[in-house]
Amino acid sequence: MNTAPDSTTSTPVGAIDQTNAAAVPRIKLQSHGFAIDHPDQTLGEQLMADALGVTDREAMHGIIRQLVKASVSGEGPDEVTLSFMLSMVRSIRPRDSVEAMLVAQMVSVHVMAMRCAHHLAGADDLAQHDSAARALGRLARTFPMQIEALNRYRSHGEPAITVQNVSIAGGGKAIVGNVTQHARMIVSDNRPASAARKPPKAASARRRRDCADAEREAEA
Repeated sequence: MNTAPDSTTSTPVGAIDQTNAAAVPRIKLQSHGFAIDHPDQTLGEQLMADALGVTDREAMHGIIRQLVKASVSGEGPDEVTLSFMLSMVRSIRPRDSVEAMLVAQMVSVHVMAMRCAHHLAGADDLAQHDSAARALGRLARTFPMQIEALNRYRSHGEPAITVQNVSIAGGGKAIVGNVTQHARMIVSDNRPASAARKPPKAASARRRRDCADAEREAEA
């Protein structure tokens, strides 16, 4: 199979017949592109498209072609790295074309980060060390941002709720409003805030008596 499909229009990929489904095929690199390594070409395309989370041949070819280019090491694409990248995409299980593109970026960023880590470990001088360290730092920060973007997209933009440090005294109740990510519950004991801050009257009177006694002793 060439890297580009023959059809000029999107070609839907049929649903997989679970009775004939097998392991997701590998991609074999060729001088002119790549091929899906499966005895049944149609079933192989169905399995690969399902694994990548896309619905047509053009999208499948596009994602694979981009991963092939991202796997380049030295003179050309690396089949071992490509197999790893495809395996990671399958394990994350993208569910549509948006997730497929984002997951392809994620695995590519990871591969680039590991290459930078390798260059950093073998740096011969300070300039190489600093260059590899900066690139690794940027990629390492990008990866968790991509994970967050994927989780946010999968949850339709709804923020996760994390309740922290909640303690409710006897007779109290928790009041929750406009809860956002890592929001705290506001705990109320049914008393006005001003009343809760006022010291008991007995304690105030005792302090006044103590102050008066101290003044009398000082005058004596």
